[in-house]
Amino acid sequence: MSNGRFAHLLRGVWLLWLWQAVLVAGSGSKLWEVPTAPFGSSSNHSESLQWEPYCQHRHLQDRARITADIPPRLDGTWVSTRCEVRPGPEFLTRSYTFFPSRQFRLLQHYYTDSGCEDAAYSLVIRGKLRLRQASWITRGGTEAEHHLSKVGIMVHSSVAMQRLAARLPPVCTALTLGGSVPGRLYELYNARAGRACLAALGFSMGEMGLVRVETRHHNHGGKVQELFLGDIHTDWTQRTQYRPTGYQQPLQNAMHHIHPCPVCALVYRSSEQRPPALPRTPAAPLSLAGRWVSQRCEARPAVLFLTRDFTFDPDRHAWEGVYRHYSDPACSQPSFTLRASGHYAQGNPSVKVAGATEFVFKVTQVRVTALEESTAKVLNGTRPGNCGRAGGWEIGAEQDLTPTDGCSVLGIKLPHKEYELFKIELNHRKHPLLFVGERPTDGSSPDRPQRRPTSFQAPMVLCSGGETLPSHRYGSGSNSKQVQLAASGTERLAQLALLVLGSTLCSWFCVY
Repeated sequence: MSNGRFAHLLRGVWLLWLWQAVLVAGSGSKLWEVPTAPFGSSSNHSESLQWEPYCQHRHLQDRARITADIPPRLDGTWVSTRCEVRPGPEFLTRSYTFFPSRQFRLLQHYYTDSGCEDAAYSLVIRGKLRLRQASWITRGGTEAEHHLSKVGIMVHSSVAMQRLAARLPPVCTALTLGGSVPGRLYELYNARAGRACLAALGFSMGEMGLVRVETRHHNHGGKVQELFLGDIHTDWTQRTQYRPTGYQQPLQNAMHHIHPCPVCALVYRSSEQRPPALPRTPAAPLSLAGRWVSQRCEARPAVLFLTRDFTFDPDRHAWEGVYRHYSDPACSQPSFTLRASGHYAQGNPSVKVAGATEFVFKVTQVRVTALEESTAKVLNGTRPGNCGRAGGWEIGAEQDLTPTDGCSVLGIKLPHKEYELFKIELNHRKHPLLFVGERPTDGSSPDRPQRRPTSFQAPMVLCSGGETLPSHRYGSGSNSKQVQLAASGTERLAQLALLVLGSTLCSWFCVY
């Protein structure tokens, strides 16, 4: 999708959100020693949601009331809970400290491996953050401006030093003339110098442009605070110019965090001189059998809020994914549901992300349920044979798009093939988590091997095991070509659905 077309669709989605807004009238103990500054609330607005997962198993019944204050309170230190994977791939841990004066001091530790055991270098980032207004694009988020004052780098090995020197331009003389040594802090940037050294590293703090803080109040009296910062563009060449509309995986407050969290403690105690070396975790077997669900309401770029619900049947290499889309960040206002199914084939272990496995997926059937009048109206306006049963779309009634080979107005074409990346880890309770490849930020599809993801979406939790899918969903009527498809692949279809719907609404009200 071209940048111009994508920008046009985003304008439509913005209007869709505004139109919907008119119709719809929003104590934890310390695991380690931390500052004891109070975290009171002085917000002007707060959202609340009693989150109840779709599958009711014991380990998911820790129901929590979630609040999100606007503007958010950032004072304190926020830390990674695991080794983070960014597009590229890049492997890092983060420790971000915000002060009442609006100053911040951020630590980013980068590693050579996907387990964050072998530190390559650390960045020390200082500056000031100014919170602005509530985001008009990403509901529930707050827009912010940041100003960097200094960025320093400390390299932790001679090998890493050589690799960095090869990437940096000659202007970064301290690191490129051969006199640099590991363990010494070098200045990459200050407010009076240029950014050439930062650009060569692909460095950007664009994530500070979108901020959200959630507090989960548990029934047992404890709470967990999480800091969501803007997402990182999946295309390395676009990341320095990108203005986020989604979120990364959250950091947790050092005072109010999950228990136990040994990674949190290691990251909190770290410094640029002593980067955390995360403990090696046992490899989790890649067993997809069963049902996997989102742990929270998830945000995506291009103004998407959704939950995912996947079921895999390894015996038949079959899968089904249910994507429930909402118009709000609490996932309380349903917009539409997309139910996709097909087949998959497991490939080789990833050479880029250790512990991950390559897959090829194919969607052979998609069914859509409109849950609001605007969606049904747009679908009923399509030409016969282009999008399900023409004129037959009703709110709450599911339609199969397979007989029409998809839906042109929604950008769905069947069958659809994608190249994926999966990984399974164990959480702090030793329960399995499924990581599925991150969707391209620009809304395109990983429809060829070189576009395979190198980072992940929010993990899904196993809520039941060994379930099988009803056989009638995969009969000869679905598709006679038994090629293999994409579990998360239909997220792009769902994204296009929302984008096109927004574009159509905009054509009713906008003049260009």
